[in-house]
Amino acid sequence: MQEVQERASVSPLELFFDLVFVFALTRVTDLMAVETTAANVLRAALVMAVLWWSWVGYSWLWNLVKADEGIASVVLFCAMGAVFVTALTIPEAFDDLPGGLPGPVVFALGYFVVRLLHLVMFWIISTEDPQLRRQVIRFAPSMVAGTVCLLIASQLTGAAQIALWAAALVGDYLGTLVGGAEWRLNSVSHFAERHGLIIIVALGESVVSIGIGVAALPISWAIIVSSLLGLAVSGLLWWSYFDVTSTAVEHAFESATGARLIKIAQHCYTYAHLPMVFGIVMMSLGLKKVISYAADGNHHRLTDPLYGWPLVALLGGAALYLLALVYFKAYPTGSLTMSRIVTAAVLVALVPVLWHVPALATLGTLAAVLVAMVGYELWRFADPREQIRHGEREQAP
Repeated sequence: MQEVQERASVSPLELFFDLVFVFALTRVTDLMAVETTAANVLRAALVMAVLWWSWVGYSWLWNLVKADEGIASVVLFCAMGAVFVTALTIPEAFDDLPGGLPGPVVFALGYFVVRLLHLVMFWIISTEDPQLRRQVIRFAPSMVAGTVCLLIASQLTGAAQIALWAAALVGDYLGTLVGGAEWRLNSVSHFAERHGLIIIVALGESVVSIGIGVAALPISWAIIVSSLLGLAVSGLLWWSYFDVTSTAVEHAFESATGARLIKIAQHCYTYAHLPMVFGIVMMSLGLKKVISYAADGNHHRLTDPLYGWPLVALLGGAALYLLALVYFKAYPTGSLTMSRIVTAAVLVALVPVLWHVPALATLGTLAAVLVAMVGYELWRFADPREQIRHGEREQAP
């Protein structure tokens, strides 16, 4: 196995692995869309957290050894297969459908295989690294406990099932958080790029959800306007991450050493990117609902309001994304981007205000709020933005 070098880039095979994750994200959105209730949103959040933990472990692993060399590539393809089966089973992750294999068990076993391959690979590469081996040993119990909880949950229903799912995730996440900072990172640029690409993957899923909803329908002005507004919202969220914020965080990341380096990797990337991705998935649900109104062909449908959980998902998902971005930047730099906190608060406050407003107007309002935020930041932070993009490494929004 070949080690990843300091200035390595993400390999094509890792990008291929992400294609499976794209499919998984669409399944999470579909899980909420079939019946948009509080219970289904909670289930989707739990599934999203499990999928994220499946993906993020490999972002650490492939930062140490090249994913497209030797046995590592074999492990990646096997993990890809397990993630794909897990994604296929998402509609049955909690309630088994008639006929076929027991869905909750297949989901839990798929997750178990993904985690087991990850742990075995880490065990192999830590053979001559006692410090990393100790870290893997500390990490293993939480992994085992989490997968066992999911297997037990597959035999239950209702509140008990949800409780065990939550216990599995809490054990996994807390186990990693308190398990120490003796992990290894060979390439900061590779790790940051890996997580930036997954944001693009998630935003790409939101764009796909727009296109699929109207692909087989005759074009109309309502479809054009709603699609362009949805694309604008996705683009503005992309801008808020990639224009300056990701670069500012990466600069602080590169300057860190020792335990501080690992803590930034955990807090900013492993933890903060989960609410970002889930926020995008929630927003995709709201976009699908708005697009469905525009594509209906019924003039009166265009005046129907977006309300309930679809409205909460649209505005709340964008707010969750922005707040996660604030933490993403604040942890390594110590600087809070107040414009994004205010914007998130405005979006949450708009939920009851827009409850009876036509869906298309609600989407337009979301786009307008995000345009105002980005416009303000471009004006207010023009000089530091220029410095961090083209000159010295100073903080910017």
